Amino acid sequence: MAQVPAQSTTLGRLALGLLSGLIVVIALACGGDEEATTTDSTTVTPRLTPVPTVASTTASNCQPPSGGPTPPEVQAKSYEQPPALTIDVSHKFVAHLYTTRGHFIVELLPNIAPEHVNSFVFLARDRFFNGTVFHRVEPGFVVQGGDPTGTGTGGPGYTVPLEASQEPFARGVVGMARSQDPDSAGSQWFVTLGDAPHLNGEYTVFGKVVEGMEFVDCIEVGDRIIDLAIQEI
Repeated sequence: MAQVPAQSTTLGRLALGLLSGLIVVIALACGGDEEATTTDSTTVTPRLTPVPTVASTTASNCQPPSGGPTPPEVQAKSYEQPPALTIDVSHKFVAHLYTTRGHFIVELLPNIAPEHVNSFVFLARDRFFNGTVFHRVEPGFVVQGGDPTGTGTGGPGYTVPLEASQEPFARGVVGMARSQDPDSAGSQWFVTLGDAPHLNGEYTVFGKVVEGMEFVDCIEVGDRIIDLAIQEI
């Protein structure tokens, strides 16, 4: 950003002061007393699939937004086998999660977990996650969902083998839940609320929250997914 030289003349400083005052007056006239917002450089391009409009909330009070769509009924679905690997790993995949708590965006990582991203995209496009609840919240650790039964024991009817990587489980990382068997992941996934190095290499990392982490922080047990839309770029 351009800066005024330190050795500016008196006249120049006076002109700058007048200009600054004019800017303040204009800002106040245009509603400049409202709180400013910023946009992260990682913000993704506009989504390609239609999703419902959901009122926003703030991390300061974590009150659920009002006036938004009602979550749909969960469609109980089960599949005999994992979907064929059909995604193009050279493409960018972004998941828009509209929840009863707010909207957050996840960049999926097919380059390190193609099978898990492929499964997640398949289930999302089949509306498997719509209406499901976040059944587990561990403050400072994880928020977990993706179970159509809401009990922590449900899944899609198939499993996906572990895709271990060097990607660490830092705050905002999206990983796949599993049982004691490393190759038992299904549809349940989680977002880390803080660094969790003990999960590194033991669970599959397949995405990262790139926008709306303040809404993830506010999620409570029982909050629901209204819509999970996939954007492919």
